[in-house]
Amino acid sequence: LRVSILVRRPRPSSGARWAAVGILFSVVNPKALSGKHILLVDDVLTTGATLASLASAILASVPDARISIATLAVSRKIDGAK
Repeated sequence: LRVSILVRRPRPSSGARWAAVGILFSVVNPKALSGKHILLVDDVLTTGATLASLASAILASVPDARISIATLAVSRKIDGAK
């Protein structure tokens, strides 16, 4: 569950992105996820901050959950890399 809305801005740096998503997620019903294998899906992986934040929130509340991640594309250019 996303607990706040991230305002879209033009290509934030990876540091800014990690800071912005650090506290966006919380688990409302940990018992419902206990012992489950959860697949997180992202259309485009840029810095990985959103997926990492979500996975961390889940695992902090539900330590016996398993997390897998699937993405359809990976950004070629991250923070000025060529």
